[in-house]
Amino acid sequence: MIEGTVHANGLEFAYLADGPPDGPLALCLHGFPDTAHTWRHLLPDLADAGFHAVAPFMRGYAPTSIPDDGRYQTGALSRDANRLHEALGGGDDAVLVGHDWGALAAYGAVAHEPHRWRRVVTAAVPPTQSVMESFFTYDQLRRSWYTFFFQSPLAEAAVPIDGYAFIDRLWADWSPGYDASWDVARVKEAIGTPERTLAAISYYRDLYDGARHDPDLAGEQAAAMSPTPQPTLYLHGLDDGCFAIDAIGDPLRFLAEGSEAAYVAGAGHFLHVEKPDEVNGLVLSFLGE
Repeated sequence: MIEGTVHANGLEFAYLADGPPDGPLALCLHGFPDTAHTWRHLLPDLADAGFHAVAPFMRGYAPTSIPDDGRYQTGALSRDANRLHEALGGGDDAVLVGHDWGALAAYGAVAHEPHRWRRVVTAAVPPTQSVMESFFTYDQLRRSWYTFFFQSPLAEAAVPIDGYAFIDRLWADWSPGYDASWDVARVKEAIGTPERTLAAISYYRDLYDGARHDPDLAGEQAAAMSPTPQPTLYLHGLDDGCFAIDAIGDPLRFLAEGSEAAYVAGAGHFLHVEKPDEVNGLVLSFLGE
């Protein structure tokens, strides 16, 4: 793998990449609390399949720049994906892979500019419409407490306490039994300053109120709530402690014809690092169809 930077949508994105630069683009987007490093297992396999596999550090996550405009809405993330497609020379054979917030970005990007993407893979967060059908159950609200806590100014003070132990605990709760020490260390490098911590938290704050304050992103915001128009593989770990399997509804109802869903036993929220061989096999099989 190589490290690089690219300018897109007004930001300098740092990224990890593998594979031939003239191959079809495979853009891999991470979520919270995460980094591009969790694609370390998938990038080489995509490269072996002929893809130019690129995993950017999402906006606000070091070493990618912090946006001057303060935008962290889902629409901004979707626009990032489509502008990265342009900046990296993607064609209509490009594919998009997203986990957690990266999944939300993928849904919006593909719905807004479907001509850029041939196929899509998302993991751990199903289409928004599917989530809304069961999100407000007691069990899921209990799991999602952190999204409401992040609305409070106390969050910026609480997350860094004891060397960002908050991040260790989230990984332990969301992917029980997985040794996340290496991955968590990378997350702390990416959000381990006050301004970077605020950036990561702002994804959640803008999820609730960002759309109505930013009409420039209205198209992308609306697209994030629309059915995904390209064939999509949805992946979910059966032991996910963040989104329980019984809280995701039926994702295929909101995905295009030719879409598939697969549920990975023995894996939690970060299934692509917990069960990389199984997940990579599912991804490559779907993208090769």
